[in-house]
Amino acid sequence: MIHKNNNFSAYLLLVFAFTSLQAFSQNFTKQDTLRGSITPERAWWDLTHYHLDITVDPDEKTIKGSNTIQYKVLEKGQKTLQVDLQPPLRIIKAIQNGKELEITHEGNAHFIHLTKRQKKGKIYNIKVFYEGKPKVAKRPPWDGGITWSKDANGLPFIASSCQGLGASVWWPCKDHMYDEVDSMKISVNVPKNLMNVSNGRLIKVEEKDNTTTTYHWNVVNPINNYGVNINIGDYVHFGEKYKGENGMLDMDYYVLRDHLDKAKKQFKDATRTLEAFEHWFGPYPFYEDSFKLVEAPYLGMEHQSSVTYGNGYKNGYRGTDLSGSGWGLKFDFIIIHESGHEWFANNITNIDIADMWIHESFTAYSENLFLDYFYGKKASAEYVIGTRANVQNDRPIIGIYNVNHEGSGDMYYKGANMLHTIRQLIDNDKKWRSILRGLNKDFYHQTVTTQQVERYIIEKSGIDFSSVFDQYLRTTDIPVLHYKKDGKKLMYRWEKAVVHFDMKVRVAINDTIMLVSPTTKWQTKEMPSNVSKVVVDPNFYVIAKETE
Repeated sequence: MIHKNNNFSAYLLLVFAFTSLQAFSQNFTKQDTLRGSITPERAWWDLTHYHLDITVDPDEKTIKGSNTIQYKVLEKGQKTLQVDLQPPLRIIKAIQNGKELEITHEGNAHFIHLTKRQKKGKIYNIKVFYEGKPKVAKRPPWDGGITWSKDANGLPFIASSCQGLGASVWWPCKDHMYDEVDSMKISVNVPKNLMNVSNGRLIKVEEKDNTTTTYHWNVVNPINNYGVNINIGDYVHFGEKYKGENGMLDMDYYVLRDHLDKAKKQFKDATRTLEAFEHWFGPYPFYEDSFKLVEAPYLGMEHQSSVTYGNGYKNGYRGTDLSGSGWGLKFDFIIIHESGHEWFANNITNIDIADMWIHESFTAYSENLFLDYFYGKKASAEYVIGTRANVQNDRPIIGIYNVNHEGSGDMYYKGANMLHTIRQLIDNDKKWRSILRGLNKDFYHQTVTTQQVERYIIEKSGIDFSSVFDQYLRTTDIPVLHYKKDGKKLMYRWEKAVVHFDMKVRVAINDTIMLVSPTTKWQTKEMPSNVSKVVVDPNFYVIAKETE
């Protein structure tokens, strides 16, 4: 579903100009543009429904089937429709109104030439058939595709993961984040000794004569392409009900048969996660589709209403604490982090992957909000401050627009610490919580830009955070508070900062705690006695440097 706003066209023009400047010295190709931009062959139609109907053959490592694409015409007179599918998979044919259509192939982009007049406002269907051996995931979920593995009993254990790489690595779709399909049916045929778990609710199990079973799943909420998944294995199911803000929520868990006992113990973090995140972010966004944790043969991913889990039934990140504070071992990292994405990634989705910080910064920040809810503010602060050791400052958090280019991995913990700093500046947890909940309410099931998120926080807080966002999202520098002591005078300024950087910071001067307002020019503060000690509040993500 395309959620346009009054500034959408202006945004596209701005992004195009900015991208042209950014990409001038980059080695981007036409394929990058076809993948990462809202091409004319994408812009004229709005997704309304998918029916993905496939057979997965574990022995041959193949996928074969079709995707019926339902769409609404936004602009009349259009005759070419872009569908994306990555080799070695191949499109066999496309059918509309019983007629096979001509297809022009250009790498991963496939242009279907329509014969029927496309009337503005009308809804049409096109059925795309495809088959082949999809890309094998080399290092899922970071280098995704399909993982073909086996469980401890030698049975197939298969899963998809495709963030960044794109859903078109395993099924044909309109593979751009700006347009989420309104609803979806997922039908997956597998050998009878296996089960497929996908998004939404299981509505039918169909036994076939040829020793296979088809599992039909139905999604009634808008869903982004990379959030769609298949999980195939020797699964057993257990579940529970959670009484949440919007009523009773079905919590379903699918794990390998041999792991049932461990899962029943470890997955107790699931309802705790929902309790904490509904407090901070508002109601779980997909009550109609339920909440699922599904064991997968890789670490895990935020597939909407079908969160995948592969953390080895251990607390922390595979048994380690990413913060070094000790607090990271109080929870199962994958359950908390990937479930946090139900609000930031699946409810609120970035239009362009260059803005993926909207997904990852808020969700990395959700880890310490979970701690805040159950263990208090001190635990929360120690955790997020500890994660700064993971920041590389290799390149900006915001990537390059229109070419499917992500920003730095610092979008996780540099972004989380930026948000933690903003919380300090607002200095009103009731207001901060209302902003986080407001984002999820006012952008409910929408695709958004960085500018929209920035503007929302600025307007709702009443504080101009423009320079803060510019500093942490668009540069690789952590601001340095440079200060000098001279008797009763304290002189200070910001260094390694954007020219207009004017962020306040809390400091203890001779044990007197106060907010100071440095700029990039020297300022002087008079104190009642000689300045002997200056300590910057560590909750502010800055570096302090004294000059003699």
